[in-house]
Amino acid sequence: MPRLIHLSDLHFGAHDEQLVDAVEIRVDELKPDLVVISGDFTQRARTEQFREACKFLERLQRGGHEVLGVPGNHDVPLYDVLRRFLSPLARYRRFIDDNLCPFVELPGIAVLGINTARSLTFKDGRINQEQVAFIRETFSRTPREAFRILVTHHPLFALEVAGETAPAIGRQELALDAIEEAGVDMLLAGHNHHASSHSASDLVTRAGGALVVQAGTATSTRVREQEQSFNCIDVADASITITVNSRAGDHFEPLDSQRYAWEEGQWRIVPAAEPAH
Repeated sequence: MPRLIHLSDLHFGAHDEQLVDAVEIRVDELKPDLVVISGDFTQRARTEQFREACKFLERLQRGGHEVLGVPGNHDVPLYDVLRRFLSPLARYRRFIDDNLCPFVELPGIAVLGINTARSLTFKDGRINQEQVAFIRETFSRTPREAFRILVTHHPLFALEVAGETAPAIGRQELALDAIEEAGVDMLLAGHNHHASSHSASDLVTRAGGALVVQAGTATSTRVREQEQSFNCIDVADASITITVNSRAGDHFEPLDSQRYAWEEGQWRIVPAAEPAH
């Protein structure tokens, strides 16, 4: 059964160093097959912040953990206007990954990351026609039975967070068409600093049956209604278990676990007393 750790919104430069250590310890304990980081590695895309993020990734990799990441809007310079428009992700490419749309295949699962950060907007994300074609083409090469996961920084759906509605990604219709045609099973994102999971069809009627999974911030000092957290995701043949690991003082521990089973074209919550099919 593949296991993923889903981190997001590390925000090096506005982070809690004690929590960085705690994340590393807990990841080692959980022994994932893949660590996914859905953007905002830094607070202001400064060189020293990317250096700290790079060292964090190197420590994970030395611990034997494969990592897939995508940029977030905070990984694009905000105040350095020339760099923002001429080479917005040059530092990300240098310190994190030169590939802005990474792809990893493991036994039973295929994981694709897509860059949704843009220079022309300070906060919101977008997807374009080329990326939509890339999603379709990439997943078309995977085995039909593979569990397909798409990773973005910005959520594809509008979500309620702290009593407000956080907007959906720009060009949402393009994205929804792509994930349905590509047979995407799970969508991982961050940006809102708020952990949650939903069936896509409960958010947008025509969205299909993918499971929408949001990660809270793992190490940032800025939280929204929740303590710092990250997700542990266990994928079985016909069920998914998502466990939120939340801050408990100077360490992380399981706070909430939810299991989903595939029924009638979508992922449905499995009550605690009911075994997955």
